[in-house]
Order: sequence, then C-alpha cells, then structure tokens
Amino acid sequence: EQKMSELLEQWLSQIIIFPAAVCLSLFDRPDDYVEEDRPAQAVQQYTPAHTGTVTSVAALTSDLCVSGGKDKAVVVYNWRSGAVLRRFVGHQHEVTKVACVFESNSFFSASRDKTVMMWELHRNSGPSQHFPGHDLVVTGLAVSPDSLQLCTGSRDNTMCKWDIETGECLQRAAISRNLVTHLCWVPAEPYVIQTSEDKTIRIWDSRELQVAHRFPVKQYIQTYCDVSQDGRYCISSSNGFSGEGCEATLWDLRQTRSRVREFKGHFQTTASCVFLPKGLGLIPVVATSSHDCMVKIWNQDSGACLVTLCLDGSGPLASLAVCDSSTLLCASFNSGIHLLRINSIKGLELQEVATF
Repeated sequence: EQKMSELLEQWLSQIIIFPAAVCLSLFDRPDDYVEEDRPAQAVQQYTPAHTGTVTSVAALTSDLCVSGGKDKAVVVYNWRSGAVLRRFVGHQHEVTKVACVFESNSFFSASRDKTVMMWELHRNSGPSQHFPGHDLVVTGLAVSPDSLQLCTGSRDNTMCKWDIETGECLQRAAISRNLVTHLCWVPAEPYVIQTSEDKTIRIWDSRELQVAHRFPVKQYIQTYCDVSQDGRYCISSSNGFSGEGCEATLWDLRQTRSRVREFKGHFQTTASCVFLPKGLGLIPVVATSSHDCMVKIWNQDSGACLVTLCLDGSGPLASLAVCDSSTLLCASFNSGIHLLRINSIKGLELQEVATF
C-alpha cells in the first residue's frame, strides 16, 4: 500500500495543470489550426467628443459623425482623423437623440429641454431652426429621406410632424400611454417606425400622421428600432435584466407584417439595433449594443450570434451608428464613443480601434 502511494505521488507530480483558458486554446482547436503570432493592437485614444455620457450617435458623411450627450452639446467629429470639427451649444438640458440624412449638411438634435433644434455644418452661429411644442422630453427623432419633413416623439405621448424649412408643426397625434422611445423613417416610403414604453411597435403613415399598423405587443419595453435599406424589414430591441427580455426582434414590413425571429444573448437591456451593409459578405447581418457592455453581430437569417465584443468599463452602450461596410460607432455612458472595425476576411471579427 505504501509503495502504491509513492508511485501515485510520483505520477501526480509529473502532471502539468493548465489554466482553463489554456486548456480551451489547446484542446478546442480544429485539426488544421495554425498558431499565429498576432499581438493585440492598442486602442487609440482620440480627443474626447463629449464630457460625460454620450447618448446618441449618427453617421453624417463617410468621414463625419454627429453625436449628443449629457453635456448638452451636439458635436460633429471626424472619426477617421480623430478630431472635433464643430461643437454646437444651444440646448438647456441633456441631448437625447441626434438624427440626419446621410451625406447632408444639416442635422437635428432632441433634448430633455422639450425642444428639437436643426444645425448646419457650415453655419457659425446657433441653430438654423427650432421645433418647440412637446410638453416633456423629446425621445424620438426621424428625418424624411428628402429632408423636407421631420417627425418627433416624446414621453408626453405625442407624435409631431414638422415642416423643416418653416419650423411649423403640421400635425400632432396623441395616444394614451404611448411614451415614445425611438423613431426611424422607412427609406423611400412615407412610413415611420416607432417604439414605445407600452411595449408596442407602430407603423405611422406620415401623410396623415395616423397609425397604419401595430405589431403584436412584446413582453418588455421596446427601446430602439431600425429599418433595412431595402425597406423590407425592421428590427426593434427590448429592455430587460438578468437575460430576461433583452432581445432584438426582426419584423417583416411587407404584406404579412409579422415577427420573423428573435436575437437572444444579451443579459441586460438592448439599447440599440442596426442593420449592417451587405458588403460584409453573402449573409445579411445585424448588430446590437446593450447595457451589459456588449456589442453583438447576428446572422439575420438564422438568428445565430456570429461575434461578440465586450467593451470593459464602458458602462451601458446607448447607441450604434453604421459609418461604412467595415466601421461601427458605439456611444457609451462612461467611455465616450468607440470606433469598431469589422473584418470578414478570416471569418467575422469585431475589433475596437479607437475611443473618442
């Protein structure tokens, strides 16, 4: 018995115990795996766009983005060079949303001060147009593709349609308990998609500002929405906690107007969801950002999560913006705006390149 004990002790002393991560890297690899020496690239630190939380970001041109934050400022930023181009100040409280038509010189901001303002990229003075009229914080903002009209929504349960040139409120509609969370305009159509705290996604006909369709009520508050470039689908995101709720949902905007599938995997509120350009590959993909500090890219057809990036220390991730076929911007509560690069050469990869 003593000899057996000595042999066992000798045998155990020769066993190498690997950490769990090493075990995974050694034994969960395909047979044709080739070790690559790829040092992690340092994340560049650009000049910050805002002081504090960034609430919303949108792509303005192929080089520029516009963002709003708790510092009450609206900022135009060159994300390629890492420089602030313009900083606009006019709101009395936090900026909640920014919106624009891509490749235009005008953009819009909504605020907790109950107003919306229009800004011109090359205008030196203040806002070029004001849109007052809501009774509570403005939380929804969508510009028509022809840049002639603006739709706004608020926690005051109302939707408003505005003439951009004159600033006149053309129509106003109220629905009880319809606390608007986000708006987006359907490309080449008179329709506006709206999400709400009443857990409903509505399609508005902007011509008469009437509800044209309601999708089936979800279980949780709907926080955000986006529409595919071909106008065939929209996607909405849900709040939630501990993995309950927290999903994004794909909806068919054609005749069936039905739910297609859900994208589940976040553990806290999914705050933003966007369709990504088809230049990434043959399969259509969507991206989501969440209060769990994660950005995920999903296969639109199957619902499978293709890649996840954790932005440690960022706090809740409030907003996503698509710049081009390989670049995403992500606004955060704690660490400004994150510049993310999508690489599809060797499978789909998502990498943080810079923050500002």
